[in-house]
Amino acid sequence: MINFIKEGVVIPFMKIKGAVELLCLFLVIGSIVSMFVKGLNWGLDFTGGVIVETEFTKGVDLSDVREAYAKEGINGTTQHFGSQKNVMVRVAPKEGLDQQTVANKVYAASKTLDKDVKVLRTEYVGPAVGEELVESGIVAIVVSLIAILAYIAFRFEWRMATGAVISLAYDVFVVMGTFSVTQIEYDLTVLAAVLTVVGYSLNDKIVVFDRIRENAVRLPRNISMDRLFDISLTQTLSRTIITSGTTIITVISLMIFGGEMIYGFSLALFVGIVFGTVSSIYVASTWALILGIKRENLIPVKVEKKETDGYETMD
Repeated sequence: MINFIKEGVVIPFMKIKGAVELLCLFLVIGSIVSMFVKGLNWGLDFTGGVIVETEFTKGVDLSDVREAYAKEGINGTTQHFGSQKNVMVRVAPKEGLDQQTVANKVYAASKTLDKDVKVLRTEYVGPAVGEELVESGIVAIVVSLIAILAYIAFRFEWRMATGAVISLAYDVFVVMGTFSVTQIEYDLTVLAAVLTVVGYSLNDKIVVFDRIRENAVRLPRNISMDRLFDISLTQTLSRTIITSGTTIITVISLMIFGGEMIYGFSLALFVGIVFGTVSSIYVASTWALILGIKRENLIPVKVEKKETDGYETMD
């Protein structure tokens, strides 16, 4: 039987799986510790707070606006809306900063930039909405992981399903740990990015698992499982690089040119795609090996053998 991967071409991914697994474990533990110690900088969607919208007579630079607000003790998320003349600031709850106080301070700071500035709207978002969103977000992630576990266990094998769920949880922890360490605001757009990362990373893992199962049937029986995984990962590597690379280029563009409004969303996608690619190669595959997956677990009970270029094919 002829092997279609020449010697020297296969990348020995599994040779360093132990070291990479320890590094991944360190990142997860570090992320969890950071979330317990520093917590997340919850956005207004989750904490409640005050929103103030102002209209200047001409376009203003956001850096100047933020500087003016900071002098009045207003530190929040400031952005344009509608046009360069309209500015919205979102301020998280803080002792001594009720709705009217925030509105007055924003107006006073804005008048230093434009004497004819107008306050269009002030609004208070209650914390009860924030608590509800936090619970819904956690439930959404947990339900997603359970559904993924069930699907992969049915479609492939339970050891692969366990590895996939562990790697997806790893992706989520690393993304959230990044936001905990940097204290960048965690709002609904970031939550959407986290769920997007779960779906994106899952797609990559399914491609890898499908090739592993296919090679379990086609490759010679004397090949070890580590070698089988190396061959499968090498074959899917170009697809992974092209898919992840083009997406990362887009995400980096959003981080640079997208502005403050979607920076958190872009950062979450960037971190999730980078570490999701690593987890597809190592975490998901390594855990399947740790749990003792064998070739027999991947080969269907009924496999019809045909002579096609010296390989066994499955109908």
